[in-house]
Amino acid sequence: MAVNINTVYTTVLYILNKEQRGYIPPAEFNSLATQVQEEIFLSYFPDGNQLNRQNQQNTQNDTEFFNMFKNNAYKLYPFESTEVFTYNVANTAWQYAGAGTLYNIGEIISTYSTTNPRYDSITQLVGKKEYTTITQSKLTSPTNQYPLAYITNATIAPATSPEILLKISPQPDSVAANCVQQPSSPVWGFTVGTLGQYVYSAAASTDFQLDVSEQSNLIIGILKYAGVVVNDPTIIQTATAEAQKVEVNEKS
Repeated sequence: MAVNINTVYTTVLYILNKEQRGYIPPAEFNSLATQVQEEIFLSYFPDGNQLNRQNQQNTQNDTEFFNMFKNNAYKLYPFESTEVFTYNVANTAWQYAGAGTLYNIGEIISTYSTTNPRYDSITQLVGKKEYTTITQSKLTSPTNQYPLAYITNATIAPATSPEILLKISPQPDSVAANCVQQPSSPVWGFTVGTLGQYVYSAAASTDFQLDVSEQSNLIIGILKYAGVVVNDPTIIQTATAEAQKVEVNEKS
């Protein structure tokens, strides 16, 4: 379940206004919300790496609902998707053409459907230098059962920024990959009331994509930045201290 942006915004305003410490207008709140959501999202990867060491050392709590590595991985589920890549002739590579922004590419499946037998092969992802070395060797040259790939990019019209491409050998007939996409920016949308006040509009809003368990972290994180905006060091210190308590509790 995603975190409702109106709940977060009204809570942030309540805390700021309780002691007349300032006000964050919607535009500024949306910018802070995007920043904090991105920080929390990016923290899942080093946290997961750290927690996985406990799995390898057999010190991880594997009790149902209390395995922190599984709980951390669960938070990434909303951002995981299987994406189909299309072949770009000009670049002789497979192009991601989805609507979202890719953060990472996981398992790649290269399908060789015109061969007999058909192969749906897990593709090994390597660096470009390693790819060149392996593909040029007769002994290690990739096959339909054991294809090889590396990630590159190119600016493809009408896009104005580089897009992710996969170079795969041997050339497959189709490609799909398990991907992690970056979260979309949260937006607290509104209409203007008869008195000039901002009135929340669910239709014009975009909720946080993070799991509902992150609601407190979002509020604390936004308050930390809000303290900078309203120039109140007390808010920054309180929010930072609370964030540290949460982090210690989650990782201990």
